[in-house]
Amino acid sequence: MKKLKLFITLIFITNFCLGQKRESYQLDSLFTVLYQQNQFNGQVLIAEKGNIILKKGYGISNENTKKSINEKTLFELASCSKQFTAAAIVLLKRDGKLNYNDKLSKYIPELNFWNDVTIYDLLRHTSGIPDFLGYMPDKWDHNKIATNDDVIKIFAVNKDTLQFTPKSRHRYSNTNYVLLASIIEKISGKKYADFLSEKIFKPLKMDRTFVYCRWKKPKKVDNLAIGYIWETNTFKKTTIVESEAEKDMVYYLDGIIGTSKVHSNVDDVYKWIQALKNNTLFTQKEFDEMTEITKTSEGKDIRYGFGLDVRKGVNSFTFGHTGSWDGYTTFVYHDMIRDRTIVVLENFNYGANPFNNMFQILEGQPLTIEYPKKIVLPESDITQYTGTYKSENGEHVLTYKEQHLIYNTPKDVWDVRFFPYTKNEFKGIRQGGADAVLKFTKTDDGRMKLEMLQNGKIIDFGIREN
Repeated sequence: MKKLKLFITLIFITNFCLGQKRESYQLDSLFTVLYQQNQFNGQVLIAEKGNIILKKGYGISNENTKKSINEKTLFELASCSKQFTAAAIVLLKRDGKLNYNDKLSKYIPELNFWNDVTIYDLLRHTSGIPDFLGYMPDKWDHNKIATNDDVIKIFAVNKDTLQFTPKSRHRYSNTNYVLLASIIEKISGKKYADFLSEKIFKPLKMDRTFVYCRWKKPKKVDNLAIGYIWETNTFKKTTIVESEAEKDMVYYLDGIIGTSKVHSNVDDVYKWIQALKNNTLFTQKEFDEMTEITKTSEGKDIRYGFGLDVRKGVNSFTFGHTGSWDGYTTFVYHDMIRDRTIVVLENFNYGANPFNNMFQILEGQPLTIEYPKKIVLPESDITQYTGTYKSENGEHVLTYKEQHLIYNTPKDVWDVRFFPYTKNEFKGIRQGGADAVLKFTKTDDGRMKLEMLQNGKIIDFGIREN
């Protein structure tokens, strides 16, 4: 009997290991294809039930040195930084330094005209405070780098009204987390970066995680991935700041913390997720508060916790966040029921996130074509589709570059690349992997017709005069 039990156990372990090996191969193949067709450049960690299925880097971290991305490469987390700002607030609450119902004006009296806004509103994005990303471009000298204090001063001077009554709606605003970072500094008497390092990163042994403003205080950081975009009408990568004749907001807003600026890698982010789910840093009650789905005063669900997007249902509970800033795109996700973690960090603003295909592979489901594979066509087969297509909504201009069609309009430089995946269909390379397809057919009188599809639906079409 003991031999039979041992035999059955060995079969189970063997099948489990073979299954993980198959999943690892499929996931690696998925990201390899995306990298090969300019849709991915970054670092991936996928784990389930404590077992790491895939941990790998794809592409280049620095276009000047041509250094490859590896498992330890560091990335800007963009808006995934918000969960650490929220975590600091929870720790201050634990120490009795604040309450979630405290008014914003208690800590930042310059903004007392927003007296109904609470810390709780800032955490949940129910404050109604305008987003500084849409506010600062017209209010700030683009040759100077702004800080949190500058944001507060500008709002204090202008005394803008709230966009809605606090708690009546949920609307994502980066300003909320800028103000939270300033509150952290005021209460603790420490720099935001130092507080996070002392209270969160060091206790969790997140040894390669820190706050860094790369344009305001540049320094040498070993194994740092530089955030890139494409230069217009080329496949050469550059930084946003280097590409613009006028200073871009990623430069003049670089000193603003709380909403972004945490740098890390997949190993350290995985430690953070493990700490959250295992109550290493927070009590169960604190974690429940961080991931609670609440309601607005109008009765609508707020599926945003403390710096975390949250989804709950029957036998389902997930949390995480996405981010995009300065050429970086990020995705952090954990499924509490399946004990599954996915961390995707990219240093290319057109990077795709093949979540559906990842899920299908991990669940052993048939794969749907989420990101079709590029095919090679003769140049003439692609250039036959170039030209200007006229529609009721305007004109669509297509040019050719290195086996791709590039889309623009006479009024706007969109600079979106499309690669062929059939002889007459082209897939767009867009930020976050947003779905876009160009489809070409001939009209009855022989003219070329362009159909523009988004998520499978035609959003516009045009005819090219021969």
